[in-house]
Amino acid sequence: MLTGTGSIHSLAPGPRTVILSHMIAAEPPSKLRPVRPAKRVLAVAAAAAIILASVPARAQTGSNAGIPMIRDAEIEQLMRDYSGPILKAAGLGDQNIHVVIINDMQFNAFVMDAHHIFVNVGALMQTKTPNELIGVFAHETGHIVGGHLSKLRQELAHAQMASIVAMLLGIGTVVAGAHSGNANVGNVGAAIIGGPQAYLQNTILAYQRGQEEAADRAGVRFLTLTHQSAKGMYDMFKRFADESMFESRYVDPYAQNHPAPEERMAALETLVHNQYWDKKDPPELQFRHDMMRAKLYGFLERPEEVLRRYPPSNTSMPARYARAISTYRYGDPRSAIAQIDSLIQAMPNDPYFYELKGQALLEDGHPAEAIAPLRHAVQLAPDPALIQILLAQALIATNNVELSDEAIPILHTALIQEPESGDAYTQLAMAYARKNDLADADLASAQAAFANGDNKTARELAARAKQRFPVGSPGWVKADDIVVFKENTSRNPLGIGQ
Repeated sequence: MLTGTGSIHSLAPGPRTVILSHMIAAEPPSKLRPVRPAKRVLAVAAAAAIILASVPARAQTGSNAGIPMIRDAEIEQLMRDYSGPILKAAGLGDQNIHVVIINDMQFNAFVMDAHHIFVNVGALMQTKTPNELIGVFAHETGHIVGGHLSKLRQELAHAQMASIVAMLLGIGTVVAGAHSGNANVGNVGAAIIGGPQAYLQNTILAYQRGQEEAADRAGVRFLTLTHQSAKGMYDMFKRFADESMFESRYVDPYAQNHPAPEERMAALETLVHNQYWDKKDPPELQFRHDMMRAKLYGFLERPEEVLRRYPPSNTSMPARYARAISTYRYGDPRSAIAQIDSLIQAMPNDPYFYELKGQALLEDGHPAEAIAPLRHAVQLAPDPALIQILLAQALIATNNVELSDEAIPILHTALIQEPESGDAYTQLAMAYARKNDLADADLASAQAAFANGDNKTARELAARAKQRFPVGSPGWVKADDIVVFKENTSRNPLGIGQ
């Protein structure tokens, strides 16, 4: 399910569904006291260190508000199937590492911590084979295994120390030149002040280039351990190298954070030709990859682009899938349902066709009709949490109290897998309100606000919920966790990671 407006869930500031921890800047001091000039210099240097250090801080809500993410049960299952063997080969199979899809059309993938691999939707759409995308995951897994993030922060700290010392020396030289009236001394001081920034940049970029080369080597090793070809990784980097080769001739190699294209390809050339080089992706996996790309094009592209890429003359399942989605988003709902029914008839055990039908019916204002296909999708899907939330939404949207009661345990089950789903908590609040359970409705509303990053509203709703629950009851304790969260950040109101 691609959730959100137009069935894409973009998590701009104030998102509804949140997953990752915040990267937040240092908070300014509450009071500023006058300082003597020498202390002011130290304060400037310390501030520079804080600004330059990009380190993860505590998770405000366990989310990464502002990151535009796409959620979809079908695509996320495919990403788990792609990344799972690689992570297991790397010794990370039990580390609960998630692939997060970013709604950005640029080809990119990256890691920011040891628990998430971020991949742009552009990478999903531009890779033509599973092996190419698996090569991306193998490379990023190499960064995690190598501990490159923590090592980079250490390198950054060392570089900053040298930069700060040089900055202080430069400031002292400028001051000395001003007092002596010697302009040359002042100019030397200015050069010393400017030097640390260039030094810092070159040091970090050089270190990152080394990390990229190490991640390439590790990625090839993981592919070999899982009996997969490294050809996809090689072909992908070769394609990018060919595209950037001309431009790179005019770029300072020390101002790049990736190895120069020709250097990278030369290094990979010596690694990739193993016994699995000519091994092809299984046809069923290639089919799922083609279906994923079709789904993304159907949701993300305008109808004319979808028809250009998947014309009516193309009767393959991926082409029919893309056109059905595009019709549901932009065309006649009845025609879309007919096309989806045709897909179901061709592949009656595919859970995501039933999910798409239920989603189309729900968004077209027919929640009662959406229930049956969504129930079927939940039964067939290997990891149905996102579909369960959609099913609960359909049940509640019927305004039938009995169906709202049925939605409550479904949502609680989904929240075990999706503990930060603001959508699920919002639906839960509506279901409790329908049965006039105001205490649980307030608590669920507070949890929804908290998951969405609105801590102020969350505390207000939680405080009201506390007044409705018996003191010391489970609901009262959960509400109290939200109320006191700012003062006691060690406790986790949503139970995330527990």
